[in-house]
Amino acid sequence: MKIVDLTHVIKEDMPVYPGTEGPSLISANTYEEDGFKETILHMYSHTGTHMDAPAHVKPDGKTLDAFHASQFVGKAVVIDCHDLSEGGRVDMSYINKQKKEVDESDFVLFSSGWSRYWGTDNYYGDFPVPDQEVLQYLVDTQKKGIGMDAISIEPISEETLPHHHLVLGSGMVIIENLTNLEQLGNEVFTLAVLPLKWKDADGAPIRAVGILEK
Repeated sequence: MKIVDLTHVIKEDMPVYPGTEGPSLISANTYEEDGFKETILHMYSHTGTHMDAPAHVKPDGKTLDAFHASQFVGKAVVIDCHDLSEGGRVDMSYINKQKKEVDESDFVLFSSGWSRYWGTDNYYGDFPVPDQEVLQYLVDTQKKGIGMDAISIEPISEETLPHHHLVLGSGMVIIENLTNLEQLGNEVFTLAVLPLKWKDADGAPIRAVGILEK
């Protein structure tokens, strides 16, 4: 069994969505003064590798704490879209190349290689995203969720968030800011994406891992 960590480290100088403030990690107790170490974490609920709940964009949407834990574990497949240039769109041809694996999976993750820009200004650039037809197919086939190795499932310039409304409105979850997706190959694997369980969670950081049986 091989475990692939798909999660970025949370730290103070990390990328965050434009318009939000970065996290702060404040020392609350120290070994020298208190005999133990404890840290105050102050951050937005959609910091780092995280999950969006339907409640992120829907006033009556489900919160993460209301889901059964089984929502966050399942079969998954990575769609390789490294060949797309800036501003590219993942269309149904990418799904059709791996349709058998897609149809077997609970989660579909899109690997554009954009995580290589993590920590640079390029990370906020014109990253590839799935098009409307792809998202509608995943909604219609009742996936548990979709994921990206970029900061959003739609361009940052898209202020009305139509992709979020489509996916989250169906009851699915969205996983953003993944990394290391290229280590998972193109076969079906087990994905665990467990969010922090806080009351009325519109989103939460996760520790995402891919589990390969061989």
